[in-house]
Amino acid sequence: MSELSPHIPDLDLITFYSEKGTSLFSRISPWTKALMLVFIILFVSIDKSLILAVCLYLIVLALYCLSGLPIKKLFQWYAMPVIFVLSLVLILMWNEPGNPIFSLSVPYFSLTLTDNGLLLLLTLVFKSLASVTYSLFFLMTTKYNYLSAMIYRVFPSPIDQIFLMSYRFIFMTFKMVESMIKALRSRGGGLLKSARRQSKMFSEVFALTMIRSYDRADRVNKAMEARGFNGKYVASTRIPEIGFGEYFTMLVAATMAIYLIWFVKLPF
Repeated sequence: MSELSPHIPDLDLITFYSEKGTSLFSRISPWTKALMLVFIILFVSIDKSLILAVCLYLIVLALYCLSGLPIKKLFQWYAMPVIFVLSLVLILMWNEPGNPIFSLSVPYFSLTLTDNGLLLLLTLVFKSLASVTYSLFFLMTTKYNYLSAMIYRVFPSPIDQIFLMSYRFIFMTFKMVESMIKALRSRGGGLLKSARRQSKMFSEVFALTMIRSYDRADRVNKAMEARGFNGKYVASTRIPEIGFGEYFTMLVAATMAIYLIWFVKLPF
């Protein structure tokens, strides 16, 4: 599948690396990588230090690089999480207590950017980049049959079925959007141009895309039922168990994180 945009993660490319990867991290137990993902999410939720956020990001980026995953693509995919964080933090960063850096006064209110406001912006950006990078690392080093088996064992029904079946339908929807964009470009149009000049037509095309995707999903479901599908997807793949070295690594990482967060006073 050709990319809709270089800044949107390519599902086909992610699947290719997850299925064909031969690095050391591709052979590590998926349970280990999943637990580390939970640990990273907890860490970025508790941590308030920019230094720790940067260190976590550099460690995760090193893991991504050592796995042989595409670095250029990763930095292109950063655009979406960075824009999302900036859209929130650019509102929250003003008038934070601290040393003023920049002030803007208008009638009835004033905005002041302080050093703490700037630190808040940088901290949240690096936290989001660390989370996104490790999530991509996890997806691109774990085979889909392992992911499906983990989802089946962790989530209760019918949540597990929704997760397992949505993966296929995401590809179908992207295919329909790709076809729509190709049709627009072949007629001399474009996303911005068409949305500006013919917004009504553009919304109708998107609605038609969703309807056709739903219709294709319904046909896929009927084909599965014709082959014996009874409404419940069972994932029986055997998942590699966590090794002793992996337990030890997670214990060391957790101990260091607790020590750095609660017992070490960093300047910022």
